[in-house]
Amino acid sequence: MNKDNIISAILCGGTGSRLRPLTYYFQKSMIPIGSKQKPLLEYIIKLLKFYGIYDIVLLVGYKHEQILNYFEDGKRFGIKIKYFHDIEGYKGNGWAILNAYDKGIFNGFENILVYYGDIISNINLLEMIEQHKKRNSFVTLAVSKGYKLPIGIVKIDNDMKIIEIKEKPIIDANVGIGIFLLKIEALEILKNISKNYKNIELDLMNDLLPNLIKMNKNIDAYITNCFWYDIGSTEKYEKLDSNMIDSTFNFIFEKK
Repeated sequence: MNKDNIISAILCGGTGSRLRPLTYYFQKSMIPIGSKQKPLLEYIIKLLKFYGIYDIVLLVGYKHEQILNYFEDGKRFGIKIKYFHDIEGYKGNGWAILNAYDKGIFNGFENILVYYGDIISNINLLEMIEQHKKRNSFVTLAVSKGYKLPIGIVKIDNDMKIIEIKEKPIIDANVGIGIFLLKIEALEILKNISKNYKNIELDLMNDLLPNLIKMNKNIDAYITNCFWYDIGSTEKYEKLDSNMIDSTFNFIFEKK
């Protein structure tokens, strides 16, 4: 697949309520990570650039000025950035991407790489793109095998006696990691779906993908053992190890 046919849409418009009080001061995708204390969003953008994706749309809302002032048009980072501001009254990332589509933001591109702005990952996007091409997928969803629960699991017998406790176990489950590649035609389907969602939140994972599956579209998993981390809460942010971030993501900060 020619990567010139791919544009990335990064979802970074939310208020980040689970990251308060940090997000009283920061847009959630702008929270600093690693020893260099660079914004989370910079790691995402540099990963995209590393894999040859130079056209990026930032779907912004809350505290969008912080993002705009830092990244501007992307020239400083060797990429091209467009911005689309959430429209008041349209809640959910489904509306964010659909409204941008209706305004022609994605014109000229055949595929959209959607990336949630509170996820950090070293996923091999080239492999994912090549699979998407080879299988002629309608949607390719990045999936990680196994998930560490943030809570303990208690097993109880019929007499209410606790017989086993597992603290934060890793469960055998396939987990979507907030990164997926879709053909532009999927947004025409989303537009039809949205007719039933006036004044209702519209979500890509909850509403678009399940409907595409019901329509028997070719929805494929890209199974990966990459590092990924959801920095969606204050607790998760506090547990993020700066040294680990430095060593894991050094490759995207090296000059190619």
